Amino acid sequence: MNVFGVDIGGSGIKGAPVDLERGDLAEPRHKVLTPQPATPSDVAGCVAEVVAQFGWSGPVGVTFPGVVTGSTVRTAANVDKGWIDVDAAALLGGRLGGLPVTVLNDADAAGVAEMTYGAGRGRTGTVIMLTFGTGIGSALFVDGRLVPNTELGHLELNGKEAEKHASTKAKEDKDLSWEEWAHRVRKYLAHVEMLFSPELFIVGGGVSRKAEKFLPLIKNVRAEIVPARLQNNAGIVGAAMAAAAR
Repeated sequence: MNVFGVDIGGSGIKGAPVDLERGDLAEPRHKVLTPQPATPSDVAGCVAEVVAQFGWSGPVGVTFPGVVTGSTVRTAANVDKGWIDVDAAALLGGRLGGLPVTVLNDADAAGVAEMTYGAGRGRTGTVIMLTFGTGIGSALFVDGRLVPNTELGHLELNGKEAEKHASTKAKEDKDLSWEEWAHRVRKYLAHVEMLFSPELFIVGGGVSRKAEKFLPLIKNVRAEIVPARLQNNAGIVGAAMAAAAR
């Protein structure tokens, strides 16, 4: 069965039909740049553009980079603050001509996909998925069950939010080498490990495609650290899974 997934990020909005038997994209994804400012109306228009690219007419799952309870946005760290308290499913469903829309936190979606089809499949105990991009998203699992909306990228690290220090955007903005950035990521992982004692960290986001450049540089973390197998498509797959479940 194919279901459509859309992943809203701070820099890009991408989507595609997902083959839920394989846990992979059924067609190559379509991506547009996230509008700046990323207001609800403008982002909804971009989501509609991505979905229209495939002539899709069924259920749609959408990830959002913030806390989502029910279908209401509660935080908006890397998009316009106008999203706060918006019923995202109703807004997006209206722009999609009444298609049924399911909305969830972006890292939660990626984590569910990785736990079902990817690096976390079959793993028990405490597993934490971290997505590095414009910010740092997190998904926490205990014996395979998701604890939603953890948003661990907003933990304090060196006197500031961790994602301001160790996200991919921080690497790009400060022109950090892989070694310099890996040092920051290690400090962040050590902090999260101190709080939650996970057996496994899954590192996702676009940078997971280059895992060999930085993961071997991260030392002195007890938990196993692996790259996401679905890489930056995990959010799209997880969004489609949520829409199918709903």
